[in-house]
Amino acid sequence: MTRYGMPYILEDTTGRLAGGEFTDIHDRLHFAVRRTAQRDAYVVYNTSPAALARAGAIPLVCLAFGADGALGTVSFAGAPPLPMARYLFAPPGGGAAVRRFVAADGQTYQWARRAQPNQEWTCTNATGYVIASYSLKAAGEPEYRGSSGCILEIAEQFGALAPEILASLWIMRHIAAHDL
Repeated sequence: MTRYGMPYILEDTTGRLAGGEFTDIHDRLHFAVRRTAQRDAYVVYNTSPAALARAGAIPLVCLAFGADGALGTVSFAGAPPLPMARYLFAPPGGGAAVRRFVAADGQTYQWARRAQPNQEWTCTNATGYVIASYSLKAAGEPEYRGSSGCILEIAEQFGALAPEILASLWIMRHIAAHDL
C-alpha cells in the first residue's frame, strides 16, 4: 500500500450506532457498517471502488450483539466467532471506558474514552502512541449534508488494521451506549 505521510481521516456519515459509511477524505479507504436482518447484528464491509468493481462489498467483520444490548460475538472473515468480552477485554482497574484488544498483527491496543482533548475515543498501542481516535462534531459546527461531523482518524502506518479498529470502536461505542 502506498504511503502518503498523512493519516486516514474517515468521515462518519451518521455518527449513530444504527450503521453508516466511513470514507477517507483522500479516497484511500471506504467502509460501510450495515445492520443485518438479525436486529442486533452488524457487518463491516470494504466498500472501496476496487472491491466493488471486483466482487461487490466485501464483508470483513460481523458483530452480533446479545439480547437487550448485551455483548455477543465478533467474527473476522475466515475466523470463528469470538465472544466480544474476550476480544475486547477490560484491563485490571480500567473500568468500562477502557478496553484492550489483540489485533491481527499480534500487538495489544487499548481504547479509552475521553482520554485526550477533543477526542471522544482514543486508541493507543502498548507504548502509548495514538494509533486512532474518534472525534465528535465540534460544538457550533454547522450541519453538512451526508456527514455527521464525526471523524475516525487512523495513523497511516496502521491502515491495515482499519477494519479491526472500526469494529472495536463500534463495540466500545455500544458498551458506552448501553452502560455495560
